[in-house]
Amino acid sequence: MVLPTGTVTGGQVAVDGGRIAATAPAGARVTDVSGYWVLPGFVDLHCHGGGGASFSGSAEDVLTAVRTHRAHGTTTLVASTVTDEMDLLVRQAGLLSELAEQGEIAGIHFEGPFISPCRKGAHSESLLREPDPAEVRKLLDAARGQARMVTLATELPGGIDSVRLLAESGVIAAVGHTDATYEQTAEAIDAGATVATHLFNAMPVLGHRSPGPVTALLEDERVTVELIDDGTHLHPAALKLAFRHAGPGRVALITDAMDAAGSGDGRYLLGPLEVEVSEGVARLVENGSIAGSTLTLDRAFKRAVTVDRLPVEDAVTALSATPARVLGLDDRVGSLEPGKDADLVLVDENFDLKGVMRRGEWVIVPRLP
Repeated sequence: MVLPTGTVTGGQVAVDGGRIAATAPAGARVTDVSGYWVLPGFVDLHCHGGGGASFSGSAEDVLTAVRTHRAHGTTTLVASTVTDEMDLLVRQAGLLSELAEQGEIAGIHFEGPFISPCRKGAHSESLLREPDPAEVRKLLDAARGQARMVTLATELPGGIDSVRLLAESGVIAAVGHTDATYEQTAEAIDAGATVATHLFNAMPVLGHRSPGPVTALLEDERVTVELIDDGTHLHPAALKLAFRHAGPGRVALITDAMDAAGSGDGRYLLGPLEVEVSEGVARLVENGSIAGSTLTLDRAFKRAVTVDRLPVEDAVTALSATPARVLGLDDRVGSLEPGKDADLVLVDENFDLKGVMRRGEWVIVPRLP
């Protein structure tokens, strides 16, 4: 078992009423999972969909995507939107807020429309807009207290004021899809920005005379950096650089997954844009730009420990404890401790997923010897 204090062999997890208990309740049924790793449930800060469905779709689409990622170990998930017409985003915020209130998702992340056309990635340029605080407030109001994060190009007019608004509202201001300089990024952090949206991707590269946003985001201990560890978005050396400089306590491994996660190759929509997925890599049909990922967090975990050679404890921290802390949910999820939700992931000696429990109920029942 991977605990906050380290890895323990031969331990037990007691579950009572959907929570981890200090002691096993009387008459508890014992499930022997010898030979497996027991990990805390994964927490995804940034995900757009899965199972052929999107968080920009209907309530049933949202639930399909949620269930797809739960079956891959993500027991806590923030639903991310993509740039669209403001009226549609407001309407979707209302739908997602209801599902958040029901406990299906852990809140809403608005990625766009307040991003730079220079670094738009898989966002429709015609729908982008400057981060006017009044427009940002409109999304927050529509989310009815369930907005968790907004990604901004903070160098745009209104960007710094919007960061301050988000910080004052208890919502994460994330720097991303940005063309900011080092100095502009440092100003945004001082104003209250605390997350880097998929560090390295959709931002200027690190230069020796123009260190850019990557350097400012990595060096500031107030900032948590998202990383997409799918073998496509990042060179392994870039991922290791981030881990070595920021440490697992400031790294959140995310999926940035779109509809094709857990579904397969083919044609999909990401907001209003058409995406072609081939051999698991999603790209815009129009210009070939990478369009999110098809990643699930169980695959991110396995890659982190087998390809990137990270210690299991560091990978678990970046997949569970750190994102839980960022979301302010670390009193409920993110680690195996008494009083927290009984969210567990079982993997075998090859780090392949074998079981998932959420709030004391098996999502994937392990096939035990």
